[in-house]
Amino acid sequence: MPGPSSTQTLVAIGHKVGGPFLALLTMLVWALPVLSVMTLLSFMGQLLFNYNISEDAFRYIGPMAVGFIIVAAWRIGKKVVKDRLTFYLLAFGAIITYVIREPWIFPLVLLIGGAVSIFNSKEKELWNPVKLNPPWLYLVAFGIFAVGSILLTLTWDNKIVHLFESFYRFGYLVIGGGQVVVPLMYTDLVEVRQYLTSQEFLTGFGLVQGLPGPMFSFSAYAGGMALRGSGTLIQAAGGMISGLAIFLPGLLLIYFIYPIWENLKEIKGIKVSLNGVTAVAGGLIVTSAFILMQKNGFAIDNLIILAITIILLLSKKIPAPLIVLGVIVAGFI
Repeated sequence: MPGPSSTQTLVAIGHKVGGPFLALLTMLVWALPVLSVMTLLSFMGQLLFNYNISEDAFRYIGPMAVGFIIVAAWRIGKKVVKDRLTFYLLAFGAIITYVIREPWIFPLVLLIGGAVSIFNSKEKELWNPVKLNPPWLYLVAFGIFAVGSILLTLTWDNKIVHLFESFYRFGYLVIGGGQVVVPLMYTDLVEVRQYLTSQEFLTGFGLVQGLPGPMFSFSAYAGGMALRGSGTLIQAAGGMISGLAIFLPGLLLIYFIYPIWENLKEIKGIKVSLNGVTAVAGGLIVTSAFILMQKNGFAIDNLIILAITIILLLSKKIPAPLIVLGVIVAGFI
C-alpha cells in the first residue's frame, strides 16, 4: 500500500476493532503530537536568530541524517533484493532517478517496476477473479482530493494549496514508509520549488529521527519552513496542513482496502507486482543517500560524523534519539 506503513498498520487495527471512526482517532493520537512538535521546530531558525545562536551549531545533523538514509537503504535493500531481477530493478530505480530529477519520474519507475515483475512472473492465472464489494466512497474521495488539488494549483497561486498538493501526492506515491519519501520530497521541495535549502532539509530529517512517532511527520517541518516569514499563524497552519495532507491518502486507501483485503490479497498479480515496486523503491533510497552526501559535502568532520552514525545504527546498541542528541552537542562544541 502507498503511504506511511506504521501509521496504516495502526489505522487498520483501529478499523478492525472499532470501524472508521476509531481508525481516524487512532491516526490522530499517533501522529498529531509529533506533527505539532515538528511544526514548532520549523520556527527554530527565527528563534536561534533572536537569541544570537548560529545555525552552524546544527551543522552535523546533515551528515548524521545521511547516515540514517544510508542504513535505511542497506536494510531495505536486503529485504527487497531477492534475486537477480529485483537487484536489476533496484539499480534501475537508483540510476534513472539520479539522472532524471523531476517529480514525474518517481511514479513512472514504480509502475515500471511492478509491470516488469508481473511480466517476468511464472505464476499462472495472475488475474484470477475474486468477489469484491468495495466501499467506493473512499476511493472517490481519494480521487477528488488528488485531482482537485492538482487543478487548484493550476488556477490558484497559493503556497498552502501547493503544499497540500505536494504532500498529498507524496502520500499516495510512496510505498515502503518514511525513508522512501525522502527523494520525492528533496526533488520537489529543494530542487524544483526551492522552499528549503539542502542543509535545512537535512536538519529537519535529522531532528525527526530523535522524536517518537511516524517519520512522515517530517512533512510538518518542511511545510512550516516553506511558509516562514508569512506570519506565525500561516506558518503553523502550513506545517499542520502539510503534515495531515501526507497522511490523508493512506488513511482513505486503508478505509477502501481493509474491508475487501481478505479477498483482494488472493489476486496473485497484486502480490507479484509488489516485488518490483518495492525493489525500485529501494533504489530511490540509494539515490537519495548519494545525492544528499554530495550536497552535504565531503569535509573530514562530516565524514567522521557520517561513519559514527552508521556504525552506531548498525550496532543497534544506541537509541536513535541519543545519536541525535550527541550530534547536536558535538555541533555546539
